Amino acid sequence: MSRIALVSGSDANYYPLLREWIESVRRFDESKDMDICVIDAGLKEEQINELKELGIKSVNPDWPTKLPEKKIHGKEYLKACVCRPFIPKIFPGYDIYMWMDSDTWVQDWNSVALFLSSAEKKPDRIAITNGADRHYQRQVRIKWFWRWPYRVASFYFSNGIAAFGFKTAKALAAQYVLSAGCFAIHAKAPHWKRWQEILLKALVKGRVFPAEQLSLGILVHLEGYKAELLPAYTHWLCGTTPLWDSEKKQFIEPFLPNMPLGVLHLVGVGDMRLNRDLKMSYETTTGSSVEMNIRYPDFNGGIVSPPKRR
Repeated sequence: MSRIALVSGSDANYYPLLREWIESVRRFDESKDMDICVIDAGLKEEQINELKELGIKSVNPDWPTKLPEKKIHGKEYLKACVCRPFIPKIFPGYDIYMWMDSDTWVQDWNSVALFLSSAEKKPDRIAITNGADRHYQRQVRIKWFWRWPYRVASFYFSNGIAAFGFKTAKALAAQYVLSAGCFAIHAKAPHWKRWQEILLKALVKGRVFPAEQLSLGILVHLEGYKAELLPAYTHWLCGTTPLWDSEKKQFIEPFLPNMPLGVLHLVGVGDMRLNRDLKMSYETTTGSSVEMNIRYPDFNGGIVSPPKRR
């Protein structure tokens, strides 16, 4: 039987969301034989102690490389991003690792099971979703001068040009963005070492955020490391508004076959991610609408303090 680690990371500000993620995972019986591991990216002592009481491993790792203060500038929370390629070194001894950002929560375990079975059955690839889905908006932004486009920008191009230069950024420009906020991968996958190497290059020349997602794009799109691309409903980016199933009391895809959403990622939902008392309107399967917050409903982690931007 494979040893599985469900991994996330958080600082003190996002700890309420981390706690909600933990509760959303632990309510499923399927998780009882899996360890939960947390990258400590600036947690308070009382939070670390609470995690220990919950039987959760937490580690505050070193930065992957020495970085100038002007790049870090107190942003300890970025460790939860740039340390992802080093997860097997931080939490050794597992066969399969599944990462979920602290601002995610699990609604339907079938999606988690799909990530994990993909990593187990296909240890030569990373199980992940991407932004090229029928539900999501375009990934390329174009500025026009009269009838002619004069500036084309995308996530990979905008972030890649500083870290890797124009040639690499151009090659990545039109590629779909791999959603590094949730993925599963075998400990023996060939990706780990090369992902680490590319990340370190990105940190030297580019920005700390989002170096791990940029380097993962190079790894898969340009260097040919394999990815098992899962449907968007398994890891849903909440900036695209889902539909509410009034009968089953769950969020589902807006379009047929209206699959239940698995891991919900609280990106693009503004202040609702910070304050669960805030609500917005969601269309329902009965043709009506309901006012609700999209955070995990069965545990209140409290109000979230956004990270300080310096």
